[in-house]
Formats: sequence, C-alpha cells, structure tokens
Amino acid sequence: MTDDDIAGLLGPDGPFARELPNFAPRASQQAMAQAVAQAIDDGGTLIAEAGTGTGKTFAYLVPALLSGKRVIVSTGTKTLQDQLFHRDLPRVRSVLGARLKTSLLKGRANYLCRYRLDQAVKDGRFATRAQTAQLQAIRTWGARTASGDRAELAEIPEDSPLWPRVTSTAENCLGAECPFFDDCFVVKARRAAQEADLVVVNHHLLFADLALKQEGFGEILPGAHAFILDEAHQIPELAGQFFSTSVGARQLADLAQDTLAECGDVSGALNVLQPPLDALDAALKQARLALDPLPQRGAWAQIEQRGEAVDALRALHDALAALAEALVPQAERSRGMDNVHARAETLAARLQKLLDDPDGDEVRWYELSERGFVLSATPLDLAPPLRALREATRASWIFTSATLSVAGSFEHFARQLGLDDPHTLSLDSPFDFATQALAYLPKGLPDPNTPAYTERVIEAALPVLEASRGRAFLLFTSHRALRRAAELLRDRVPWPLFVQGTAPRHQLLTGFRACGHGVLLGAASFWEGVDVAGEALSCVIIDKLPFAAPDDPVLEARLEALRRAGGNPFTDWQVPTAVIALKQGAGRLIRDVHDRGVLVLCDPRLSTRGYGRLFLQSLPPMPLTRALADVQRFFADAETA
Repeated sequence: MTDDDIAGLLGPDGPFARELPNFAPRASQQAMAQAVAQAIDDGGTLIAEAGTGTGKTFAYLVPALLSGKRVIVSTGTKTLQDQLFHRDLPRVRSVLGARLKTSLLKGRANYLCRYRLDQAVKDGRFATRAQTAQLQAIRTWGARTASGDRAELAEIPEDSPLWPRVTSTAENCLGAECPFFDDCFVVKARRAAQEADLVVVNHHLLFADLALKQEGFGEILPGAHAFILDEAHQIPELAGQFFSTSVGARQLADLAQDTLAECGDVSGALNVLQPPLDALDAALKQARLALDPLPQRGAWAQIEQRGEAVDALRALHDALAALAEALVPQAERSRGMDNVHARAETLAARLQKLLDDPDGDEVRWYELSERGFVLSATPLDLAPPLRALREATRASWIFTSATLSVAGSFEHFARQLGLDDPHTLSLDSPFDFATQALAYLPKGLPDPNTPAYTERVIEAALPVLEASRGRAFLLFTSHRALRRAAELLRDRVPWPLFVQGTAPRHQLLTGFRACGHGVLLGAASFWEGVDVAGEALSCVIIDKLPFAAPDDPVLEARLEALRRAGGNPFTDWQVPTAVIALKQGAGRLIRDVHDRGVLVLCDPRLSTRGYGRLFLQSLPPMPLTRALADVQRFFADAETA
C-alpha cells in the first residue's frame, strides 16, 4: 500500500468519511496507518505511541486487512478483544469490502469444556443452591451455544466458583483422547484461527502460546506474518508472568479434586488414592499455616528465614511426589488418570526446582492469599527470551499504545522488550488540550510519606469537587489510601460515591455514568482501560506519583541487578515506569473532542524534585496552575459556555 492509498481511504473524501457516521479524518491516524503498512511490508519492528483520539484501531486494521498477509492482533484485555472483534473489525471490513476470514481466539479457560461439565454433573456436590442453579443454566446454554465462549452467559458471574469446574486448563485438558474431542469448543476455535487471515487474541493467550512453543509443546496460534500488539505498555509485566515457573495452592487443590473425580470412572482407584490425597490435603494446609506469619508478598529469603516454612514446603513436595507415585499404576487405566498423573509429576518437579537453589538469572518469591499461596521463580531480564521469540517468528512486530514514551523517549520500553533499533513513531492526540484541559498542582501538601497525607489530599480535593460538582475520578496508588479517602468523603460530599471493592467494576462504571455527578474512588485497574466520555467525568484527581510498591520482590531483584551493572535503578527503571503509569491515569480525563476537565496532581514532588519535570513533560500539553481560583474559573466558564 502506498501513502496515497492510505490517505485516500482515511482522508476527508475517502470511504470511511462517507460511510461511517462521526468519522473524523485525522492526519495522525493516516501517518500511523502508513507506518504500520510499511512495517508489515518490510517485516520490521515498529513502536507507535498514539495519543487518545488518534483512532489507532482503524490505523492498524486498515493496513492489516489490505496487506494480503496473515496478521495476529493482540489486545490488553478480553473486553477490548471483544470490542475489537465485534464492533471495530466489522466496520472496517464493511467499508473496505474485505472478504477475508477473521477469527476470535481466547484462552481455553474462556470456553466451556464438555468433559468437565459432565464430570461436575456426575459429582453433584455444590456449596450452595445458587451454584446448583448456575450449573443448570450452564448446561442449558451449553446445549445451544455455537462458540462455547463464556462471555455469552453474562448472568453467571465471572468469579463464580463453578467456572473453573466446567472449563479446562492446559494441565487438565485430555486432548485428542477426550471423549468429547470432536465437539470441543477450544478445538473448533483453534481450527477457525488456523484458517483465518486475521486473528484477534489477547496478550495472555499470545504469550502463553509463545512460551509453550519455546518449551516445545506445539503452537496454539497459526503462524503469522505480522503481530500487532495494542495496549502494548502492558507487555513487560505480562511477559514476566509467562516466563515464570509457579506452583500454587489452587493448582494442587484442583489436582486433588480432579483426581477424586476420575476415581468415579476407575473401579478400586479410590481405595488406593484416598490416603495420598488426604496426605496432600493435610500437607497443603500445614504449608499455608507455616507461611501465615510472613508478609503477604516477599522474596524467598523470607521463607528460608523460617525453618518450619521450608520444612512444610518440603513435606508438601513429598506428599505430592507420593501421590504421583500412587498414580503410576492408575495412569494406564483411563485417559483422565493419565492426565492427573502427568500433572502431579510436573508440579512435583516445579516445586523441587523452587526448593532448590535457582540460577542467578531468576528471582524466587511468594505471594499469600486468604487461604492459598503461589510460589514463583521469574527471570530477572525478560529481554533475551522476548528477543528470541520474536526472531523465531520471522514476522513484523508492531507495538502501539497511548503510553509508551517517557518525555518523548522510547528507550525504557524498548530496553525491557529487547527491541534493537526499532522504528518509532510518536503521534500527539488531536484533542485541543490547551483549551479542553487544565492541570492543577495544589500548594502546601506535605511529603507523601507523612502519616496524614491522605487527609491532606482530601482537604485539597474538596474545593475542586465543589467546583466540578462531583463528576470526578479519585485515583489512588494504594487500597489503604482509597479506603481512608472513602471514609473521609462519605459524610462530606453531597454526591454519590462509587468505591472500588463495593461492587464489580462494570457496575461501578455504569452507575457512575448514569449518575452524572458521581465521585468514583479507584486504584490499580481503574488507572487504565476506563472510558467515560462526556460531562459525567470532568475531573481526575491523583493522590501520588505511581511508583511501584517497594515490597515487590521481582522489582527489588531487578533494581539490584541494575545497580550491580552500574546503572541507576531509580532513574533507569522506577521513574520511567511511574511516568507511563501516570500517563495512563491522566488519560482517563479527555476521551472525546468535546470533553473538558481538570487534572489534579497532588504529589508535591512534581515541583520539589528534579525528576518531577519528566512527569510533567510526558503529559499532554495542557496549561498548568497552582491556583485554586483558576480551577474554579475553568468550571465556571464551562457552566456559562
């Protein structure tokens, strides 16, 4: 495709402008589409930062569909994946008249497993009547669905304990020997993907597949000529998960439950396996008890400082190995028994590796939940394995997001992913931030580490909320600060509060949008992927610069490795990562050409520390003030406009 072809399609006289209501031709969108087309043609690597409102989805779908090559598009979340496949892709295909095969492919846990549904029905044990009713709803839906995608069954909550019982994992799938293989939803989805010209996946599935291919287990996704990764700022963290070795209490409990279920089909097996299953259950409980005094998350050294914790984990390994041994003669008696035997051996080997001293390229760590735990070993440097995977594909790689650069530089992102000399493109948002937005840095706030900091933040926020008449997001860097802020605001504002943790995220957002004058308090997941256009959101207040938690053992180890290599961990890693996170939070404010709003940045370090300039230089070009009167005037002007 030539640049003129792109300009003709996406320009003011092109088919998109003629056929799509509210389509606005944008030079930045055309520039990105041209760069994507070039990268696909050349087999190159492109990093494209596209500010909010650029229209980056069309900018990569148009050249992808017209390239004549097989393309994988990967998104950050399943929600975005569904939006891309069911809304954006059909629009672009229709305008282009593209007669191509497209496919939606998710991880196997998103598809109903007929075998495990059958096992759950036979088992018949459910904690509540609600679960029994949910199972009946799943059975009814399972008989009529064509895709088996659980997103179709919205009435069953995503966190229902039934879903893990009626979906499969890579570990418990029986593969070609499953009695339901010919009618398997996962197999059908993969076959459709292998035949498609463009496949829409999510990052979890993409990296699970790439990691599995690296280990020689075969491939899930079809070979592609180009990979386009949207919301690419999430890749460094997600890649770490897929190159980690982990063993969790949930995995071991699922193994025990599945082994017990398989005993129903193998005569005499229960008598043989019940003792080692009981021993595993006891060892699992003892291990969780021994880990209980430790902090919720930490480095392996904290486990090693507690001899009883190490002993309990070794006893857990021995119980797991004993179950694997007991399963050896049963493995030949059914495909299901063979599967649980293989899982027991794999998990025992992983646990043994974690208990042994790892090589110097990994960091061992643990995380505790209310009843469980996960033990992990994660590579210190993800660049080498990611580079090797990309080279093995021999494909074009295109990374795009609204937040990839730090003060105009892509060095931090490229270094994390091992991208050597990529083409880069930075496209500003077409929104007029100079008139649509205002950044406000309140005066007089103390150091963020002072005990009463959240109280002072709320004092600074109240007059802003008064001026904006609610209509605000308050974003926090910790759940503790969020809870404290909710307490402080509950009796001091006349507008409805929507507090993360009190209801599912989608319900909070729906209520906030419908309310029109709400105040939403969020942390973590509310900093990105939240789109509230219009007057319902006219103010975003951020309590602190989002530096990563200092108790993250993987981060600590990476910073120490940087220090040993002669780098500066703070300026080389912590600041750039926090800048990208702040850009995500600030990006919630202006989502549309008609939006107006105030961004309140409470952290005084933006003014008192030298690195504060990097954060401010990385934000959209909006006016900056330290005077509350300017904020009040901004909102008053909007009222009279």
